[in-house]
Amino acid sequence: MNVDLTGAKWFKSSRSNAGKDCVEAVFLDRGLVGVRDSKNPTGPALIFTPSEWDAFTAGVTHGDYDRS
Repeated sequence: MNVDLTGAKWFKSSRSNAGKDCVEAVFLDRGLVGVRDSKNPTGPALIFTPSEWDAFTAGVTHGDYDRS
């Protein structure tokens, strides 16, 4: 998916420290969500459709990705 990210207002979690080892996200038009590595802001970004993002956040909420 080709999305213009020029001028995107990226953010990271309020629980994130001032360090650069974070994931940043941006909410885009048409419900798309972008995700990138804060250490490489000019690098590639993943773009999720609304249904993909909903499935991911539901999995996080339900502990599907818990590595403990």
